[in-house]
Amino acid sequence: MSNTVTRIRLAVVAAAAGVLVLAGCSSSDSSGSSSAASCEPAKGKVTLQYWNTVPGMDDVVALWNKKNPDIHVETKNISNDQYGTLGNALKADKAPDLAQVGYDQLPNLRTQNAFVDASDCSAAAKAKSKFVPWTWSQTSFGDTGVFALPQDTGPMALYVRSDIFEKYGVAVPKTWDEYAAAAQKLHKADPDLDITFFDPNNAEWFNGLIWQNQAKMYGYSGDKWHVTVESEQSKQVAEYWQKLISDKLVRTDLANGSTQMYAAYQKDQIASYVGAAWGYSMFRDNLPKQAGKWSIVPMPTWGTNGASGDWGGSTVAFMKGGKHLYESVEFNTWLNTDPEALALENKLGGLYPAANAGLQLPALSKGVPYYNNEKIFDVFADSSKNIDTSFTWGPTQKTVNLALQDAMAKAAAGDGTLSDALSAAQSAAVKSMKDQAIPVTAGK
Repeated sequence: MSNTVTRIRLAVVAAAAGVLVLAGCSSSDSSGSSSAASCEPAKGKVTLQYWNTVPGMDDVVALWNKKNPDIHVETKNISNDQYGTLGNALKADKAPDLAQVGYDQLPNLRTQNAFVDASDCSAAAKAKSKFVPWTWSQTSFGDTGVFALPQDTGPMALYVRSDIFEKYGVAVPKTWDEYAAAAQKLHKADPDLDITFFDPNNAEWFNGLIWQNQAKMYGYSGDKWHVTVESEQSKQVAEYWQKLISDKLVRTDLANGSTQMYAAYQKDQIASYVGAAWGYSMFRDNLPKQAGKWSIVPMPTWGTNGASGDWGGSTVAFMKGGKHLYESVEFNTWLNTDPEALALENKLGGLYPAANAGLQLPALSKGVPYYNNEKIFDVFADSSKNIDTSFTWGPTQKTVNLALQDAMAKAAAGDGTLSDALSAAQSAAVKSMKDQAIPVTAGK
C-alpha cells in the first residue's frame, strides 16, 4: 500500500464536535490536560521529533531546518502502523513532540491523555484565524485548549476514466441512481469491466459515503451520547452498495491503494474511483501512462441534494511528553500555515490544506496536466463547501471502525449484508462507551 493511501483517515468535523467530545470526556484526567502547559523558549538549540505518514514530508522538514538552524526537526514516517506506533510510544513514555493524527482519532487519543495543551503559547492561540473554522473546532475541543493544528482535509469527488465512458456511450453520472445504471451498462458492454470497487476493509471511506447522505453517527444531549450509526440515511447507503455487490457490478477483492488496485486500473478493468482531494496524486504517480484519460467531477448525489462527503485529512498534534512546546508550536504553525510549506506539501504529498492561506495556493487555481489541464481543485473546493459540518465523531471511533470493517468483509464474502455491518458497528459503539463509563444510549 502506498504512503499516500496509508495516511487515509476521515477529516472535517463540525464546530459542535469539540463540545460533544468534551462533554463525552467527563473529567480532565480522562480527557487530556486540564491546564495549559508551560510555553517557555529553550535556551540554545533544540531537536524536535515529528512523526507522520505524508510522502515527501522529509523535504518539507529539510526546508524548515535550512531556515531555522536553532530548531532542528527530525521526521519519521510511520505509515506502516501509524496508531500502533503512536500507542506503543505513549505507553513507553517515548512519544514524539509532534505527530500526525486523523481528526476522527483525536477524541479517542484524548481519552488516553495523549496530548498537551499548547494554548499558553501565543502563536498557538493566535493560529485559530488561520484555519477553516470547522477544522479548528475539532483540534481545540470546544475552545478548551489547543491540542493540535489542522493540516489537511479530504473533500470527495468522482474520478472518471472519460475515455472508457465515451467508448461505450455512457454519460458521466450525476446522481447515485445514474451511477448504478452506468455500472450496468458498462458491465454489459464488457463483462471484464466494473465501474468501481468496494473496499470492505476501509471503514473511513464508507464513513465518507454515509456522511455525504447527511447521516449522523453520533449526537449529544441530556448529558449522554446518542449513537445513531445505523440511521436510515446510513442504511440507504449500505443498501445501495449491497445491491451493487450482490449484482456483481463492483469488485470487492481490491484494497485501496494496493498494487492489485493499480493493476486493475492499468488493465482498464475499472472505470471510476470514488475518492478524495489528496487522491489526485495517487493516479498521477502510479498510473503515469493514463495521463489525459482521467477527469474529476462532483460526487454523484442523492437525488437533488447536492451534499458531498469527506474522506481523509489530518492534524499535527502536540504529544504528551514533548520537551519543547514553544519550539513545537513554532514549527507546527509554519508547517501548516506558511504558503511555501503548504505548496510543497501539496506538490509532494497531495495534501489539500486546512489553512485559509493554503486554499489560495497558485497550484490550486491552475489546470493539472495529468487531468487534461482541468482545474480539478475547483471541484474539490465546491465539494468542501457542500459538506455537512454537523457530522460528529465519537470517543471510541477506532473500535467502531474495526467492527464495521470486520462485518463489511463478511458481507462482501456473502455472510450477512452491509446493513448488518452498520448494526455491528452500532453495538460496538455503545458497548465500547459503556466499557469506559461514558454515558450513552442507542438511537436511530
